[in-house]
Amino acid sequence: MSHNPDHLKYTKDHEWVEKTGDKRVRVGVTDFAQKQLGDIVFVDVPTVGRDIEAGEPFGTLESVKSVSELYAPLSGRVVAVNPDLEADPENINTDPYGDGWIVDIDVTGTGALDGLLDARQYEKHITDDEG
Repeated sequence: MSHNPDHLKYTKDHEWVEKTGDKRVRVGVTDFAQKQLGDIVFVDVPTVGRDIEAGEPFGTLESVKSVSELYAPLSGRVVAVNPDLEADPENINTDPYGDGWIVDIDVTGTGALDGLLDARQYEKHITDDEG
């Protein structure tokens, strides 16, 4: 079973979201996702200042198995990218909820987190997918 911290929100596309400020969130991929992908060897992320739309692809993860798209969990503007991922993309495998974070986004709109899953709902989602 994957470990999914209770304080985070989740998407059905296996991204996690952590509220870090009034309208700012940090985004990464879940432990479940990184296990499914295998060893991450390259991360393609948007540049700072790029506007992204919820549900739309905003980057890719390349593993030894495949290339997978990252989907924006919320709409907003990218305000930071994890500078360590270029040299150490495996941080996503070793610490998906810490050093493996991908981007920070200034979210547009209020209540944006309301449509995301809590840890228990996400656990049910991945259990249902596996079953």
